Amino acid sequence: MNIDKIEFIAWMERVMQRFDILKEHLRDIQKQRNTIDGEELLDNQDLLLMLKISHRSLQRYRSSGKLPYYTISGKLYYKLSDVHQFVRESFNVPLQRTKDNK
Repeated sequence: MNIDKIEFIAWMERVMQRFDILKEHLRDIQKQRNTIDGEELLDNQDLLLMLKISHRSLQRYRSSGKLPYYTISGKLYYKLSDVHQFVRESFNVPLQRTKDNK
């Protein structure tokens, strides 16, 4: 089978357009899967990287009720707005002064 260069380039452009359509479709599916009520959900790995904390620290924040979480099919998720609220509250906590620092 012989095809000339122009036909080959046209064929490759069609293939690449199909890949672009598939890529957009996959992004839409991923966005739908990782949202609840239109809000982005983050998993443990997302939070560990975002907050630069250990697994144990994340578990402690969940256990203490400081960071709300949701379990979906056995996997833990966090609403992005809850994470933002957690960060704001963490920064607003005044440092305890000791008697020596007064």
